[in-house]
Amino acid sequence: MAAFSAMSTQSLSASRPTSTTYAFYRKFLDSSIALKFVSGVIILSLWEAVVRLFAPAYVTTPTGVVRVFPKVIVNPEFLSNALATMEAVIVGLAIAIVLGTVVGLLMGRIKEVRYGLSHYVNSLFTTPMIALLPLLSLWFGHTSETRLVLVVLVAFLSVVVNVSDGARGISEEYLEVARSFRVGKIRTMFDIVLPMLVPHLIAGVRLAAGRALTAAVIADFFLAIPGLGYYILYNSRSFHLNEAFVAVVVLIVAGVGFDRLINWITRRFMPWLRRD
Repeated sequence: MAAFSAMSTQSLSASRPTSTTYAFYRKFLDSSIALKFVSGVIILSLWEAVVRLFAPAYVTTPTGVVRVFPKVIVNPEFLSNALATMEAVIVGLAIAIVLGTVVGLLMGRIKEVRYGLSHYVNSLFTTPMIALLPLLSLWFGHTSETRLVLVVLVAFLSVVVNVSDGARGISEEYLEVARSFRVGKIRTMFDIVLPMLVPHLIAGVRLAAGRALTAAVIADFFLAIPGLGYYILYNSRSFHLNEAFVAVVVLIVAGVGFDRLINWITRRFMPWLRRD
């Protein structure tokens, strides 16, 4: 009897790791992380297989990008180009957020300003910005200042459109309550209007960041100035496609990283704006 009990205890203890491991894998497979991981592996595997079977040897493959990534990411030439593009995006975004918030607020709250500017702002917002590059290059030359102007312009319009819509959509009931308690216009602006604009401003900044990154790369292409766009163009034309794709990966990481940063700031400091 004692021997039977000992054997039962050993069998139970041997089965526990198996059940625990199964539960872990089951939980992993049911998670969104697993779906993202599996789909990514499938896409990269198909990419690798199709290129190896049907494309020339110089075409980019995932394994080729992984092979050259450590060498490229520490290359001084690559770092200087990446710094030039990212600096233009960050500085341009900062300028656009300040100016866009002010102009969008004026357009949303002052009827005369809205009637005077809305037609031009909406027209420029729907205009492909690459069409303006020849004109900007004539004004500012083939320099980094032209790239900065283009980044500010596209980001500014994104912020203005969203902030203006948010300012127009503020409920008049809140403003009526403020007026009934004789709250001054400046305090109403800071206590009611600006807090209610935050969701629209965040949406505008998220849209502006993507457009600013795109504008900076397009300016690098067109103006042939130091930047990630020029690095991609040069290496593509010299058939160093794996090296060029490293710059693409850096741009993707920068875009996703900024979006994650916005989400973290929203969760950390404005949890009432999150619905998930």
